[in-house]
Amino acid sequence: MLLLSTTLFACSSTDDEEDEKNKIAELPEIQQQFSPKKLWDNSVGDGVSDYFSRLKPAIAYNSVFAASRSGDVYAFAIDNGKELWHTDVAKLDQQVGFFDGKKPARLAGGVLAGVNKVFIGSEDGILYALDAKTGELAWQSKVKGEIIAMPAIDNGIVVVNTVSGVLKAFDAIDGKEVWQVDLEVPPLSLRGTSAPVIAAGGVLVGTASGELSVYILENGQAGWSAEIGEATGSTELERVIDVDSAPIVFGDKIYAISSRGHLAAIDLRSGRLVWERQYSSYRSMTLDGNDIFITDVKGHIYSVNRLNGLEQWSQLSLTNRKVTGPVVVGNYVVVGDFEGYLHWLNSETGEMVAQYHVDGSGIYATPVVHNDIIYTQSRDGDLQAIKTP
Repeated sequence: MLLLSTTLFACSSTDDEEDEKNKIAELPEIQQQFSPKKLWDNSVGDGVSDYFSRLKPAIAYNSVFAASRSGDVYAFAIDNGKELWHTDVAKLDQQVGFFDGKKPARLAGGVLAGVNKVFIGSEDGILYALDAKTGELAWQSKVKGEIIAMPAIDNGIVVVNTVSGVLKAFDAIDGKEVWQVDLEVPPLSLRGTSAPVIAAGGVLVGTASGELSVYILENGQAGWSAEIGEATGSTELERVIDVDSAPIVFGDKIYAISSRGHLAAIDLRSGRLVWERQYSSYRSMTLDGNDIFITDVKGHIYSVNRLNGLEQWSQLSLTNRKVTGPVVVGNYVVVGDFEGYLHWLNSETGEMVAQYHVDGSGIYATPVVHNDIIYTQSRDGDLQAIKTP
């Protein structure tokens, strides 16, 4: 009986610790130093609902492009939010009768604008290219695996990275295949892939095996690889080390982070590790001057000096609120959370200075900033343009 009691007590203690670890922080009460102003809002169909999705707006050609998971792609005027065009890509290949239900396009990877086109990928492995002025389909191509990360474009080539480990490049004008590389994917990985980044003639991409790799943009030839993730623990789940956050290129350095492992600075030309610090994240990072801002797996926000990796401040009051990646607006760092709040932090101290409620359905994808205006899309498809005073 004593042994049983001891065992039950130990289990109870473990459960309590686990509950405390997973406890969602209440909305912080702060001293509101200013009131963010909504400039306009519009609806992006039915949004993404409760599905995993990193769909977020793209800004180009004086327009805001946005999409829903089901297949609705919109262009809005950047100054007032007026709808310019709407295309339902789910209907492009379907002969839908009057009594038939529409099959959703399952859009997930995007939105990206470039070469007068709007690019967006789907969980069915289709990359769509729409005319940026009219919304008409320019071309579409098929790739093995789900496209759930934003493509990248440069020098007339658009590159996608899929869940199946296929890194594929297309001619951005006509959609013809340029090259394809098959990356190794471990048996167990996170629901997510790294968006490719193109810089200095190379395609940088994080892998599910915890590496950052580079490939020549012109032909897909492999360059160097650097280990970012660090597998620890005894179970397969504990040893998941995906690099799902898009790397940041600044000067001759690359900054990358693993979902379990390190934030690292890497030499762009050689792949040599310059410094590394123990942070873990699958959210997008941002860089402003000498400051790197990250949101870790617990929803904690950090400021790290990019020159030496030293931590400058931390903000821990949003624990487990499914905090988005950070963006910089003027002197502030802004993140969203699962209840649909945007939070403004002083970029020098990390102090919370303002909050704004967008939509009760929540914000999952990192907001977008253009000319100091925040554009954010809620899970229910509410797209808002918000100005910081």
